[in-house]
Amino acid sequence: METKKLYRSRYDRAIAGICAGLGKYFQIDPIIIRLGFLFLALAGGPGIIVYVIMWVLVPEEP
Repeated sequence: METKKLYRSRYDRAIAGICAGLGKYFQIDPIIIRLGFLFLALAGGPGIIVYVIMWVLVPEEP
């Protein structure tokens, strides 16, 4: 069984590739994740902070 790893996308990126990487990891459309981050950011939640933290911690696709 192959283990799944979370990477930032190199090719399907809007800013840093976080949403595309999450979409690939969970096998869902990255647009849904982008809308989730946008909703969290606009609702006063931790959307931007979580995105920046993931940008620093998640490695880029090899």
